[in-house]
Amino acid sequence: MSDDVPAQALQLRSLVTDTATVSVSLELVDVPVPGPDQVLIRVEAAPINPSDLGLLFAGADLGRAAVGGTAERPVVTAPLPPPAARAAAARVGESLPAGNEGAGTVVGAGSSEGAQRLLGKAVSVAGGGMYAQYRCADAAACLVLPDGVGAAAGASAFVNPMTVLGMVATMRDEGHGGIVHTAAASNLGQMLNRVCIEDGIPLVNIVRSAEQVRLLASQGAAHVLDSTASTFMADLTTALQETSATIAFDAIGGGQLASRILTCMEAALSGDQPFSRYGSATHKQVHIYGGLDRSPTELTRGYGMAWGVGGWLLTSFLRKAGPATIAAMRERVAAGLTTTFATSYAGQLSLPGALQPAAVAAYARMATGSKYLIAPHGTPE
Repeated sequence: MSDDVPAQALQLRSLVTDTATVSVSLELVDVPVPGPDQVLIRVEAAPINPSDLGLLFAGADLGRAAVGGTAERPVVTAPLPPPAARAAAARVGESLPAGNEGAGTVVGAGSSEGAQRLLGKAVSVAGGGMYAQYRCADAAACLVLPDGVGAAAGASAFVNPMTVLGMVATMRDEGHGGIVHTAAASNLGQMLNRVCIEDGIPLVNIVRSAEQVRLLASQGAAHVLDSTASTFMADLTTALQETSATIAFDAIGGGQLASRILTCMEAALSGDQPFSRYGSATHKQVHIYGGLDRSPTELTRGYGMAWGVGGWLLTSFLRKAGPATIAAMRERVAAGLTTTFATSYAGQLSLPGALQPAAVAAYARMATGSKYLIAPHGTPE
């Protein structure tokens, strides 16, 4: 390993206590020594994704969060509402590292040829525990960043890009011809829009403001609908008639949006098929992959019997996809990290800075334009 690698380094960790609180702190941990097929990465950039917040804060009431500790080692504590406490019961007393993905430089490597080849390379990896100054990972899991692509550009090379490509693959595997996507002005949504334009896939984008409609329209989106508009249901039905989209990926989760999408899908199909008291025979599917709205998912049955609502998770998709499909997806992502799969950030935070009240309030909103990057060693390239 490089001579300047310390014996210990900082890592962000989350602990749920038996008093229904979560404590998020910076801890000094031993820098791991890579095994034969592993590498040691000096982490230079790691994004804060919505999926990271679930582990980091465990559904806590951040409006009642308090910050203690020191300026160098702050500690955020917040109470867990009863539903969140029940959901986190299995992790009580277990201090967990956080951060799904990130990028940095390989500063140590195991004895295998594959690991040694990565020494000195800039890589991205989705290994968990990436909110840390150093992280060990399997060499085979690392994506070597193309020349000229720095850690900041490569930090989000897995979660959003692979989710987008997984959605497109799921659409094809399930026999649908177009996609509906909610919270479509997000980084992921803008990425999906670019992929669908490249691949010629009809896409209906659902957003929550006129400003977001203009944003996506400026990026070439053909169908962008504001769910808060009085004409939303009629507009969505028309867009579905034009696109024949019968699969939706919903980042909202709670409330009535999934049901409204199914209702409009049924209305769009009803003019093309003979009447049946069981509704359209064409299957309509909503995959919920996010939880921006934590309230219950409400279904008002009015769309026949050929429909489904269920969860969709990237890791589950990848387990089924197989090595060849995953390799092709990773290759496409690597080639488009600064174009199709580029990610924009509202700002960068140090590890201590990520636990400051203003920063927590900003990235925990999970709003369009509020995605942040953690830089464990200072500003990445």
